[in-house]
Amino acid sequence: MSNDQPPPGQPPEEDPFLKRPQEPPPPSAGQPPPPPGGGQPPPGGPPPGSPYGPSGGDPYGPSGGDPYGPSGGDPYGSSGGDPYGGGMPPPPPYGGYGGGYGGTDPLSGMPPLAESGRRILARLIDWLIIAIPLAVIGIPFDIYARATDNDNDFGDTVNSLNGGSQLVFQLITIVAYVTYDTVMTARNGQTIGKKLMKLRVAMLNDGSTPPMSQSLLRAVVLWLPALICCACLWPLLILILILVDKPYKQGLHDKAAKTVVVSVPQ
Repeated sequence: MSNDQPPPGQPPEEDPFLKRPQEPPPPSAGQPPPPPGGGQPPPGGPPPGSPYGPSGGDPYGPSGGDPYGPSGGDPYGSSGGDPYGGGMPPPPPYGGYGGGYGGTDPLSGMPPLAESGRRILARLIDWLIIAIPLAVIGIPFDIYARATDNDNDFGDTVNSLNGGSQLVFQLITIVAYVTYDTVMTARNGQTIGKKLMKLRVAMLNDGSTPPMSQSLLRAVVLWLPALICCACLWPLLILILILVDKPYKQGLHDKAAKTVVVSVPQ
């Protein structure tokens, strides 16, 4: 074994775990040389221009090594850990249109529900707007001949209704009512009758105008059974349900589309 010892201050060359001291980079112009002693500030405080500043070697300043400042390690400051400055954040504005179908009351912040009488008048206006032009269109289809002909028995009437011209007119009627109600409701929630009565259709969950899909579903449930088989019973059933339904005054068509009818603010 050799008795030669490495000079003091230098690690043995065979030790791979100790870092070799790096040569300090030459000072650039305008910068003071690094302090002696391996980067530690000299006794008695650093000289002017020292990279450690006036805090005596503390890179964090006078807070005693606390990176968060004088608040005792609290990243939120002196408010006791409260990021909102010592108080609860303000609640969200309570208004708009409800809180979700089946959640909190969807009518919170909505205009008042429409009166049943105004809804009935609006529906009668809409029915007349479509029925009068259809009455004129039906003349070439001979839809009035069977109504005034007393010589035909019930079987002939059924066969006539299943005939070509009557079937075409029935399809025209269905398309007219469903299209009218769908397009007008999807546009701004108002048919002509509802606009005159200052009403509108709104989605129950947020009060928005029903999209085309919901408007179509609403119109189909409203008109299709009445135009195919239940001309008197179906409108009466919808009317009764609107009058007795609590709390949203929904007819079957409203329940299917998840809509309500509300008053338009004056």
